[in-house]
Amino acid sequence: MAKGGARRSRAAFGAAALVGVLLSGCTAPAAPEPAPAPTVRESPPPVDPVVQYAADRLSTMTLDEKIRSMLMLHLPGLDAPALGAIAAAEGVGGLILMGSNVPDPPEALATLTPALIVEDGLPLLLAIDQEGGVVRRVPTDTAPSAIDLRSLDPSAARDAFATRSAMLARLGVSVNFGIVADVTGDPASFIFDRSMGATAAEAAPRVAAAVEGEHGTVLSTLKHFPGHGAAPGDSHSGIPTTSMGLDEWRSTQEEPFRAGIDAGAELVMMGHLQFDAIDPQPASLSATWVGILRDELGFDGVIITDDLGMLSDSGRADLADPGSNAVRAVAAGTTMLLFVHPVDVAGIVAAIHAAVDDGRIDEALIDDAARRLLELRRTLSGQTGRFVHCFEECQSIIE
Repeated sequence: MAKGGARRSRAAFGAAALVGVLLSGCTAPAAPEPAPAPTVRESPPPVDPVVQYAADRLSTMTLDEKIRSMLMLHLPGLDAPALGAIAAAEGVGGLILMGSNVPDPPEALATLTPALIVEDGLPLLLAIDQEGGVVRRVPTDTAPSAIDLRSLDPSAARDAFATRSAMLARLGVSVNFGIVADVTGDPASFIFDRSMGATAAEAAPRVAAAVEGEHGTVLSTLKHFPGHGAAPGDSHSGIPTTSMGLDEWRSTQEEPFRAGIDAGAELVMMGHLQFDAIDPQPASLSATWVGILRDELGFDGVIITDDLGMLSDSGRADLADPGSNAVRAVAAGTTMLLFVHPVDVAGIVAAIHAAVDDGRIDEALIDDAARRLLELRRTLSGQTGRFVHCFEECQSIIE
């Protein structure tokens, strides 16, 4: 090859190399990063004003005030302003109206119950035993009772309790301890005339229909969990006891309670009866039975004892002390304690307070019970405003 050709080839190669070097530093611009998606701010779920009210109020209550709110008392007589003043002074959450509280004519009760509303935004739970038939505090109630409903279509139970609850609402009553979910086919049982079926399958649809009849008019209560039909004897004079096991209970006693809960009953009353094979103490003091009610039957409402005075009067030494019974009931997870006979309220409160202090009762149980009751009572008021608490400095200005 001629030297000139070689020089030209080397020159061409060098030029090509130079172009390659120059191009190697010249890259296409990178694609722009995609813009971040705009942040979507989800609105917080709306706050239930009743739940908010209860939370706000609970945060201002002392332990003793919470405990007092868990008590339902009976105060005899027809002087409603005096009864309301006592209830307010004791700080209790409810009153049960017995025969001594029902005037003649019974319709006059409607003029007395307004005086029992000691706080407009948080009314007391005003309860009554109005089953119809042999258990009725308002004697003019002629709607069919349980013994009649046994042989009728369940729709008759719905109609009977719709009529009954409308009458109670007119009289100013907010809670009916009226729906018996106990099952028995034994005419000798004290609960026979008050039961809506000889079997669970017979009673369950009638119990559910009774709850549906009361719904939206008064608060419904199922009683007496876990079922007096399983045990011989009368809890007004002793503690009925049975050896029935849990599987048998489920197949023979559970269904009416489950049906009533599914229908929307707001309260369940614990009975003073004992299933030795399940828990060797009365169901009204049993965390086991409360757990079955909450966890297996899915009940999220208010659990109230039957009259705790019945335990003290049962003749059993281990149940003689009202304060001890109250402590055991609260420790079991009960929401509200019912006392029909006179009771030392300060003593009951002190006993429960002491049990919190020494660890026998978790204070969270007290808070849970007080919150449930605040929510239920606030719902009855129909009000939706926030709770405003006037602390000492504010109160001194007002006074």
